Amino acid sequence: MDLHAASTLIDWRLRVADIYARVRADDDPERAHAVWRTGRDELFRTHDQSPLPAHDPLRETGLPVWPYDPRWRIEAVVEPLPEGDGPDEERGLDTGDDGSLTLRRIGRAELPDGEGLDVWRMHQYAGGLFVPLKDGTSGTTTYGAGRYLLDTAKGSWLGGGTAPDGRATIVLDLNFAYHPSCRYDDRWRCPLASPGNTIASSVEAGERLGTQG
Repeated sequence: MDLHAASTLIDWRLRVADIYARVRADDDPERAHAVWRTGRDELFRTHDQSPLPAHDPLRETGLPVWPYDPRWRIEAVVEPLPEGDGPDEERGLDTGDDGSLTLRRIGRAELPDGEGLDVWRMHQYAGGLFVPLKDGTSGTTTYGAGRYLLDTAKGSWLGGGTAPDGRATIVLDLNFAYHPSCRYDDRWRCPLASPGNTIASSVEAGERLGTQG
């Protein structure tokens, strides 16, 4: 990667982080979602690091996203892994221009209806958290390999806290689920959803395939 490409990649990450900072600053989730959509559309349309090909029609129409649905905003309790189950489970991944990435599974976020998603910690990027999602829409109305809910190395933290019993919680607003860059450009090598990040429910929220909504 040459200096220009490296500097534009840094700028991309800073701009993504700024979008999420503005999202967190707004106490109205639906309004914050509109900020997120507008910001992502602008980046994908104009930035040198956009994964969209130069003449992709999505540069003009914007990325297709379902309308905001407050039912998909969840403050999920993160269940620690049972002793001896998974703290040392690691995944080493080649992420293309981003280099390599090692993930360690550290817990499981509880969702309604008894489902859950593994929470991963990145060894790189100062230990960011990563939560991908594959659901019942994957391969039909969303990208078959899944979407991302959290990638805090890119700034996509929506908040968290502590449950009454002392366990940690994280905000998983599935309206902010987005397709990884490899959905648009195969030069990217994206960490994808493992079985522990696959649920049966169809999450008709967040970014989708098709036309703008």
